[in-house]
Amino acid sequence: MDPSLPCFILLTLLGSVVSSFDNRHHNGTRHYGYCVLGAGPSGLQMGYFLSKARRDYIILERNSGPGSFFNKYPRHRKLISINKIHTGRGNREFNLRHDWNSLLSDKPELLFKRVSSEFYPPADAFPLYLSMFVKELGLKVQYGVDIGRIRAVQSATGRSYILTDQHTSDYTCSVLLVATGLWVPQKVEFVGSDLVEGYESISTNPEDYKHQAVLILGKGNSAFETAQSILGSASRVHMLSSSPVRLAWQTHYVGDLRAVNNELLDTYQLKSLDGLVEARLEKIVIKEKKRQLYLTLKKYVHSREEKNSSDVTGEELPGHHIDNFPTRKPYDRVIRCLGFRFNFSIFDSSACPPNSENAKGRLPGVTAWYEGKDTPGLFVLGTAAHSRDYRSSAGGFVHGFRYTARAVHRVLEHRYHSNEWPSTRLLTTQLQSWILKRVGEASGPYQMFEALGDVVLLRGSHCEYLEEFPIQALPQFSSLSGHEVSSHGLIVVVMQYGKKKIDYLGRSRAETDWTKAWQSNFLHPVLYYYDTLPTEEEMKLRPPGWPLPRPKAVHHMVEDFLTEWDGPISHIQPLRRFLEHCVQTDLRAFYAESCFRSSLTHRKPPLYCQQGYLKQQGVPHNSRLRQHVHDAGLAPAERNAATSGADPAFPNYLAPAGASVSSGLKLDL
Repeated sequence: MDPSLPCFILLTLLGSVVSSFDNRHHNGTRHYGYCVLGAGPSGLQMGYFLSKARRDYIILERNSGPGSFFNKYPRHRKLISINKIHTGRGNREFNLRHDWNSLLSDKPELLFKRVSSEFYPPADAFPLYLSMFVKELGLKVQYGVDIGRIRAVQSATGRSYILTDQHTSDYTCSVLLVATGLWVPQKVEFVGSDLVEGYESISTNPEDYKHQAVLILGKGNSAFETAQSILGSASRVHMLSSSPVRLAWQTHYVGDLRAVNNELLDTYQLKSLDGLVEARLEKIVIKEKKRQLYLTLKKYVHSREEKNSSDVTGEELPGHHIDNFPTRKPYDRVIRCLGFRFNFSIFDSSACPPNSENAKGRLPGVTAWYEGKDTPGLFVLGTAAHSRDYRSSAGGFVHGFRYTARAVHRVLEHRYHSNEWPSTRLLTTQLQSWILKRVGEASGPYQMFEALGDVVLLRGSHCEYLEEFPIQALPQFSSLSGHEVSSHGLIVVVMQYGKKKIDYLGRSRAETDWTKAWQSNFLHPVLYYYDTLPTEEEMKLRPPGWPLPRPKAVHHMVEDFLTEWDGPISHIQPLRRFLEHCVQTDLRAFYAESCFRSSLTHRKPPLYCQQGYLKQQGVPHNSRLRQHVHDAGLAPAERNAATSGADPAFPNYLAPAGASVSSGLKLDL
């Protein structure tokens, strides 16, 4: 044996050890470019993008596997996220519109349907899918790391974040991506709140509720999920919250009550002992007497002490004052089902994002590009970032935040690595077809309606098409994307619902007339044209209910029952006319024969012929040839086909087709 071989093996082993700890500082602190906190779906989604870009990152997870939240929740073990496998289409992008559980990757087979084929899957399937996602993509996840403190430090090289775990080990990173989700139970303090059981700890065995009267605090999906599981066992189930039930199929917000959980609405409306009541939780009082719980109101209680008393008097009960008070009878159990909140406790003052202004402050406040307000370099992902589109889009759910995570990654790539937001360069004559393709199949703007939109940068004869930009960040578009807006302006393509309150099951629920497209009620594409980027002030002062400020021109594509938007008259022709108004040129497509004739009879052939048929060549500019054509009677009166008559917004050639100039356009705003 070569005597040098043992030394070579030893050096190789030492090299392996050193390389495996190349992120460890001499004092035990680990340094990374990116720390992702949490191995739930949003953390793993970001991990995929960082891994694909070959960035220095680590995903830290306190539990022993990914998606640990779903090992316990929902308590009754059925997800309400749609898993529609059979769409009749082979288009993967289109199918993601109806797959609410899969994460994004470059592996077409890495989908949730591999672990479940049920339309509403079992909760246990989700951690299994996430484990498969980690393994097959080789993501860097470190389990058993329970971060208890996060602080920010400033140095000569910039701001960084230090994360300390349960063993006092530190992890330092330049960028912190918080993907911890919401898992701290939301509670409301009132007299007697300590007598209430929590959703997180109740029994899920219906037998334990036999012949019991149950009061549930809350009217969200966790509350109705709990009620539905005990309807057949409990003697009566009442539900109490400060606001009436909001039905998802009416509000178009998937966080509101879903039909899969709403059986109690039947038993309430058909008068089968169950019911819904409204009262502010801060104003209720729960008293215990002879192992039964009485609900009353603060104004009827003599003592204001924050303690429970078994000697409740008759005068303290609401039935004494109002003999038909809805909740005058006692309950055997009161259950709190008020959802969850973000865990702010692990952040010290130097790194803690503020509470959101909406969602009762349960979420961290973030910018339009999901960076914590006052915490540069700290980004919030997933459900915890839902304050940007709370109660208006799907950013709090997997089928929404898988796209916002991609948007955040694109922001990071530009800010820290000088990579522009990905774009597609198109000839202007290709723009209409590209928009039709996107509105017909793209899943990002479809799921994140009114939150993510496609941005078209007009450049004259060509344009740049950027996908899924956070539209509330348009004032910062150039600094976030690396692209500049030219004097030709830009178009933003957004999916929107109508804002008018209607009977969503009534006869007039849908608009089918393309000339009234702006009155569409269901999800439909809307195009906004601006000659310059909207300002921050304009964004703040935008009309109520509008996702964007008032543009130079706006176009609604009439809602489509099949959500395909491919009708030649109802969808394509009005879209082309709007685009022609924006780019001030003829965007019709022509056969080769027409292009040839146009090149003989027009000083400037249509753009389609210039960019396609002629390819900047064609008939030479020769005065004798033009005179010969004119003398032979082959040319009509001279005109410019690149313009469209007296009104450039509405070309004259549409008149023979019977086109109405009103259509879905609202140009004069």
